[in-house]
Amino acid sequence: MTDKTEKIIVLDNEFEAKLLEEILTEKKIPYIIRSYFDSAYDGLWQMQSGWGHIEAPMQYKEEILEIYKEMSNRSSE
Repeated sequence: MTDKTEKIIVLDNEFEAKLLEEILTEKKIPYIIRSYFDSAYDGLWQMQSGWGHIEAPMQYKEEILEIYKEMSNRSSE
């Protein structure tokens, strides 16, 4: 990835991460998933800060946020 990436959204769990990963890959949107898991703290950091986050070039921010919003709405139905 050649463009500078920025943190776009914090993810609540691995399920969200996998689903968003599939959608972004399908749409050919560049991204990085960063997990907050740290074995030294046995996952304590994840329980306090969220599962992890998505980083991407800023030009994709609005599109990723919209995808996440739609994804969240479908899962709550």
